[in-house]
Amino acid sequence: MTTPLYPAKPRPGDRVAVLSPSSGLPALLPLPYEWGLRRLQDDFGLKPVEYPTTRKMGATPEERAADIHAAFSDPDIKAVIASIGGDDQITILPHLDPGILRANPKPFFGYSDNTNLLLHLRKLGIVGYHGGSVMVELGRPGAMNPLTADSLRAALFTSGEYEITPASTYGDIDRPWQDPHTFESEPEMEPADGWSWHNGDRVVEGISWGGNLEIISWLLMADRAVQPVDDYAGNVLFLETSEDMPSAQDVYWILRSMGERGLLQQFPALLMARAKSWSFEKQLSTRDRAHFRRQQRDAVLRALHQYAPDTMAVFDVDIGHTDPQLVIPVGGRIRVDGPARRIVVTY
Repeated sequence: MTTPLYPAKPRPGDRVAVLSPSSGLPALLPLPYEWGLRRLQDDFGLKPVEYPTTRKMGATPEERAADIHAAFSDPDIKAVIASIGGDDQITILPHLDPGILRANPKPFFGYSDNTNLLLHLRKLGIVGYHGGSVMVELGRPGAMNPLTADSLRAALFTSGEYEITPASTYGDIDRPWQDPHTFESEPEMEPADGWSWHNGDRVVEGISWGGNLEIISWLLMADRAVQPVDDYAGNVLFLETSEDMPSAQDVYWILRSMGERGLLQQFPALLMARAKSWSFEKQLSTRDRAHFRRQQRDAVLRALHQYAPDTMAVFDVDIGHTDPQLVIPVGGRIRVDGPARRIVVTY
């Protein structure tokens, strides 16, 4: 992929599709979803358009693929935004018509399980955007995080370079979406360490590839949305892990398999997201959360040492499941400047 196709951007007043290509959670948890829709309208000036499966739990892969086709084919729809992630978006990929998507490129926003569609679009030569779901980032209680809002606004409405910067505070602990009181105040934040650089003695610029590590492992196992390893030479890899909180051992095993495939060593730079280290199922203490993040970082470094010792890596970049979240173009340009400690993406 040498010449990325950046789809035309929406403008305030335009209609945008809100889809649920993974899970129809808006049907079960309407509070953050409605909150996010209001923000799309009131803060961003966009007109959200729902589709038959947007609020439908258990929709078939064929039904969800039909909604994607309809949204991309409609000339009045100027962008497509995922309501949230899930765990089975991989099943819709065989039902997608590449001709429809190529003929009607649109900016697509989503992350986590939406890594499936983002990398599918990238394989077709279309730049997508990792980040900015309706229920999480737009539906954040109290107010949007300013860093998230600035990045999402730039990715939605502008083209060109955008410098992402380290957050001074971050949030990792969630509150129940079923409780209306959750939305009366902003989430608690805590001090954030800055980015951590490894081999940060050079400048790397390339086309981006990546997303959620667990989803990428599934795609590799199914041999979907990936290309020959040589096609990724010189690209910038970015990765994040979900609220499922894969163990450090699992992270290492996935990266080891990428290394054995010859894939990991194609990337001269890696952006690794701040690890999600708390969930309702794993309510770790502050000390244990810090230990979890250190273990994951060590696992990544172990894999790089074995398979890509010269790769430059930046850790704790806010591009994952923690708050704030900065939008990363998928298939777009990223410049990682080690000596200047700067990261510039092209929206």
